[in-house]
Amino acid sequence: NILLAEDGKVNQIVAIEILKKQEHHVTLATNGREAFQQYKSGNFDLVLMDIQLPGMDGLSATKIIKEDPDLKDIPIVALTSYAMQGDKEKALAAGCTGYIAKPIDTRKFLETVSQYLKDDSL
Repeated sequence: NILLAEDGKVNQIVAIEILKKQEHHVTLATNGREAFQQYKSGNFDLVLMDIQLPGMDGLSATKIIKEDPDLKDIPIVALTSYAMQGDKEKALAAGCTGYIAKPIDTRKFLETVSQYLKDDSL
């Protein structure tokens, strides 16, 4: 059960198709507030969080999620098309457990998703 927080239509389609082919259930949020609300009400194994979301950005949403003791253990992997120096560090400092640069490389994307789903089940 994966929460995808992504506002870009093309990235939504690509990520959802890749994940569904691997038989993952995907819930979509298109902004940070929606991601937080979905996260609180759902039972997710992984969150894929775009950094640049409208309204509340992905890093702010991640910080809020990680402050909640009932929610903090679910892995959150940052997604960003702005792969500038320091972005990975900012994402990890906000509480993300991993980082994926866009455009999505299908093989690396699936490897990263699988890694965090396996780690979560240990």
